[in-house]
Amino acid sequence: MRCVGAWTVDHVAGLEARLDDVGWPADTEVVVEGSTVRAMDTAGAWVLHQILQTLERGGRRVSLRGLRAEHEALLRMVGSPGVGDVLATAAARPSFLERIGASAWAGARQTVEMLSFVGEVAVVGVRSVLRPGRIRWKPVLYNVRTAGVDALPITGLLCFLMGIVIAYQGATQLRRYGANIFVADLVGLAMLRELSPLLTAIIVAGRSGSAYTAQIGTMKVTEEVDALRTVGIVPIELLVLPKIVALGIALPLLSVYADVLGVAGGMVMAKRELAVGFPDFLDRLQYALRLSDFLVGIGKAPVFAAIIAVVGCFQGFQVAGDAESVGRRTTVSVVQSIFLVIVADALFSVVFDTLGI
Repeated sequence: MRCVGAWTVDHVAGLEARLDDVGWPADTEVVVEGSTVRAMDTAGAWVLHQILQTLERGGRRVSLRGLRAEHEALLRMVGSPGVGDVLATAAARPSFLERIGASAWAGARQTVEMLSFVGEVAVVGVRSVLRPGRIRWKPVLYNVRTAGVDALPITGLLCFLMGIVIAYQGATQLRRYGANIFVADLVGLAMLRELSPLLTAIIVAGRSGSAYTAQIGTMKVTEEVDALRTVGIVPIELLVLPKIVALGIALPLLSVYADVLGVAGGMVMAKRELAVGFPDFLDRLQYALRLSDFLVGIGKAPVFAAIIAVVGCFQGFQVAGDAESVGRRTTVSVVQSIFLVIVADALFSVVFDTLGI
C-alpha cells in the first residue's frame, strides 16, 4: 500500500499518527514528495530526518522523492554519524545546574568586560587631562543640559513629594510625644544625607542612563561607531567622556536642588499637620544639621554619576545585531545602574558609620 503526495514538515510530523488512526499496516510504504520544497535550513533538515527515522522505526518503509540536490546533501549531512549526536545535544534543554553555571559564567565574563571598559575610560580620561585641548566641551555642555536642566521638573516634584511624605508619616508619632518641632530633624537628615542624592541618581539612571545606552547602541547597529574608528576617532573620547564629565557636574547640582525642594515639602506638611511655622522650622533646621550632613549627600553624587554614565555607555557598546538588542541592553542598563547605585549608597552608609561621620 502506498501513500503519495506533497507534504510540508507539519504534514510529515503528523503522518505517523494519521497512519495509526486509519489502521494501515506497519509495512505501509510512505512516499514523501519533496519537489515543492523551495528552501531548507539545517534545523528543517534535522526535523525531517528525525521524523523519517521515527516512521522507519515503526516498521514502515519511507521513500523521499523529488528533493533538490542541495537539500538531499543537507539531509545526508545531518544524518551522518556524529552530526546527529551533536545536533541532538544542542537541541536538548540544558539542566538546571547547567543554566546556573551558564548564567554565572556570563555574569563573570560581563564583569571582566566592564572592568576592562572602566580601564579604557580611565586611560582615555588621563590622556585628555594631560591634553585639555582634546576635551570636547560642546558635547559636555549639551549633556549637562539634557541630564541636568531637563531633569529639574521631575526631580523637584519627586523630592518635594518625598519631603511631604516623610513629614506626614512622622507627624503622627511626633504629635503623640509633643515633639512637633523635631520634624525638621527628621526631614532635614533624611533628605540631605540619603534620599535626595539617591532619588536623584535613580531618576537620572532612568532618564539619562537609558538614553546613553540607546544612543550608543543605535550607533553600533548603524555602524557609526565603526565609522568613527575608521576615521581615527576614539569612540570613548567622543561618546563616553563627555557624558561622564557632564553627569559629574549635573548630578551634584541636582542633589542640591533636590535638598531644597525636599525640605520645602517637609515645611509645608509640618505647618499643616504639626502647626510648625516656616521660621521655626528653619531655625530648628540650623541646629539639627551640620555641614558634614550636607557634604555627605553631595559627596555621593559624583560616584553615582560615574556609575550611571559608565554602565549606560558600557551596555550601549554591548549592543549587537538589531533593535531588539538595543531595547534589551537599555533595560539591563537601567536595572544595573539602579542596583549599583543602591549598593554604593549602602557601602557609603557603612563607611560613614565606621568613621563616625
